Amino acid sequence: MAKPTHVFLSDVHLGAFSSDIEKSNEKDLIALIEYCITNKAGIYVLGDLFDYWMEFPKKEFVPDLSASVLDAFRKYNQSVRKALYITGNHDNWTFGYFDSLGFDVEQDYRVVEIGTNKILLMHGDGTFGKRDDFIRPFFHSLLRNSLFIKVFQAVLPPKSGLSVMKWFSDITRNRNHKNPAPLNNHARHILESTDINWVIMGHDHLPRLETFEQGSYINLGTFFTDRTVAIYNNNELKLVKWMASSKEFVPFKESKLKE
Repeated sequence: MAKPTHVFLSDVHLGAFSSDIEKSNEKDLIALIEYCITNKAGIYVLGDLFDYWMEFPKKEFVPDLSASVLDAFRKYNQSVRKALYITGNHDNWTFGYFDSLGFDVEQDYRVVEIGTNKILLMHGDGTFGKRDDFIRPFFHSLLRNSLFIKVFQAVLPPKSGLSVMKWFSDITRNRNHKNPAPLNNHARHILESTDINWVIMGHDHLPRLETFEQGSYINLGTFFTDRTVAIYNNNELKLVKWMASSKEFVPFKESKLKE
């Protein structure tokens, strides 16, 4: 398989698991970042890199999570280019720290043009345009509300606040993700109503490639279990698995998903 010029990933959920699993996830992700440094490939993180990230800027506090991964990203951002970081519903409480590491931080979505492709990148918990039947769930909107965050951080000190975030993250991450229909329908509508020809999202933890008449949609699944990512090379996007031990990508074989 040809080496990619762009790599897309989401849903790593660093900080969610036991020590052994965390070390494995971090090791494989760092290997991917180093691969992208060596090959000068663009990196696009589509949300939920962390499982419960919240910064307390007035108290100069950031979570003590996966420093080795952030160091690898810092090196990438300084030596290759700014990695795009679209925040998800588990790591949207960022107030400048990721910018200081060199990330290009986006809170909602980004449309990029690569080759002849116009690609919409988003986490998947929100909406693009004026899609009335797929808006960000109320609770997710509340968590992103500036007034809510101000009150939350005024009432709870960082350690307690982060514990609440972890509790919330454990509940939402462990829900069964068995219905691809909402994001499939959202992607289909975007492709039908715009000149975008590729949509890439994460969020529902179900890796897949869906092809519609007007374009195609990739869901990145979970890096923490599947090691699935999307790669771009020679005007083509593919859903693949990252094999850290051999430093290569292999085709991802999808299981049948019911809508």
